[in-house]
Order: sequence, then structure tokens, then C-alpha cells
Amino acid sequence: MFTGIVEELGRVVRLDAVGDSARLTVAAPVVTRDARAGDSIAVNGCCLTVAELHDGAFTADLMAETLTRTNLGAVAPGERVNLERALRLADRLGGHVVQGHVDATVCVIDRHHGEHWDLVRLALPRNLARYVAVKGSIAVDGVSLTVVDVDDGDARSSDNPAPVGPAFSVGLIPETLRRTTLGARAAGDRVNLEVDVMSKYVERLLGATSDEGAA
Repeated sequence: MFTGIVEELGRVVRLDAVGDSARLTVAAPVVTRDARAGDSIAVNGCCLTVAELHDGAFTADLMAETLTRTNLGAVAPGERVNLERALRLADRLGGHVVQGHVDATVCVIDRHHGEHWDLVRLALPRNLARYVAVKGSIAVDGVSLTVVDVDDGDARSSDNPAPVGPAFSVGLIPETLRRTTLGARAAGDRVNLEVDVMSKYVERLLGATSDEGAA
């Protein structure tokens, strides 16, 4: 379990294909300081298990499901990634409950630069749109953010009139711009998305209640 508060910008050392899986090595002197093999570290919001530790870096295995559902299969040596160690029970929950289970990769539609913050708009898969609400929480590349607005219709980019489907926007404060990869994300980039798991539980419970009432 994570909070979506990025601890370190790691640097991809290598990504090695191994059949239908891969091995990812990331230089991360901060999060590996007290890490052990078997620990969980979120990389761009994807929960990975530390397989090896060596000289301030760690290696993790990426299964086919991870390569299919996240952007980690496309990272290149030298690229920066958001890192967070698993939550401890004594820690402050500064963001929101993030599982590290990526729901989808989505495209950055556009971003608008303000004097002190940026507004970023992202595509939203129709099957996930019902879990996203204004002022709700969402994790983008592992960063806990507050939803500013939701467009359930066919959102359009300012540079491209073609509709892209539902979309949502988030505001990035200076701290987020400095400390995470989101400061450098541009229109067309793909990012990992995890919706608030609480909304999924609520939907499941309400569905179960409806089924019992109909029985």
C-alpha cells in the first residue's frame, strides 16, 4: 500500500527483455537505503517487488500483465521514474490510499501553464470514468492528485479538433512540478492511472445489495 507521495526521482539503468517478461533496474539511493529483497517499491505508481539490491540500485521483475497495463515496458536508460516505498502503519497518510495496481495507461491531452501551477488534462477510459469525481483522488504515474474537473463527453485537444472521449484535469503545484516526472510530461505522453479503490468497493457493495434485494 502506498500514499502517492513521491519520495525520489529514480533513474532507469536498464530494461532487459526476458521472454514475455522483463527485468528493470533503477538507480535509487534514497529508497534503497533501508530496502531488502522482497520489499515493495512503487515505480511510476506500479507496485514492484525488489528482487536484487546493488550499489544504490534495485532490480525488479516485470510480468506480462505489468508490461501490458503500464508504461514501464517503454522506459529507456536514463529516464526518470517516480519512486515510493510501501506505507508503514506509523506513517502519515499525506496523499490517499494507493494500491500500486495500475488500471490503465492514458494519454496527456494538453497542459496549460499558470504563474504558479499547471493544469493538465488527460484522457479517461470510458470503463473507468464512473470512478472519477470532481475533488476526488486519483494517482497519475504514482502521484496522488486531486481531480479538478471531469468531462464525460468527447473532450477535444486545443491542438487537435478530433474528439478523444472522456477526460479529466488535475492541477500541479510547484512542489509536484519539481519533485515528480509530471513536471516534464507533455501532450501525447502516456502515464499510468490508478483510480481510487474506495469507489470500486462502493460500487461492488451497492451491486451486492441490489442483488440481495432482488433475490
